[in-house]
Amino acid sequence: MIEGKRADSARRRERVLRAIDAAARSGGDITVSSLARAARVDRTFLYRHRDLLERVRAAANTPVEEGRIAAVSRASLQTDLTNALERNKRLAARVRQLENRLSSQLGDAIWAESGLGAPVDIDQLQRRIALLEQEVAAKKGELDERTEELEAARAANRELTRALNHRP
Repeated sequence: MIEGKRADSARRRERVLRAIDAAARSGGDITVSSLARAARVDRTFLYRHRDLLERVRAAANTPVEEGRIAAVSRASLQTDLTNALERNKRLAARVRQLENRLSSQLGDAIWAESGLGAPVDIDQLQRRIALLEQEVAAKKGELDERTEELEAARAANRELTRALNHRP
């Protein structure tokens, strides 16, 4: 029974290999479904035998030459399409970036020409504001530390006073 199963599997393999060769020679579309149909096997047979599946994929990606220009493989067309789509995304992002930059520069120029804009030394004022905010944060930190120290000293004084008042 085991030998019969092996012989059946070998016959199926031969049919699949012949179907791959025939499809490669004819230049037809090479897919797992079409080869399984041509070889009269189930598609799962091809998926269970990795070597046959590799041959199907290799045959599908190999262009056919018949004394004329070689046919373009499906994989190469898909790769070209993917690359073109990615390039379009990059170019669209770059265009948006440039449009935003141009819009910002034109807006700044019009704002400055209108006379409604802030003084020219706005950068200096912003730096001064940042410095003052840092100083305020540092002073708040010092105040918090001193408040904690004062609270600790008050608590110690309360404890000492309580201890002195409760002596017999």
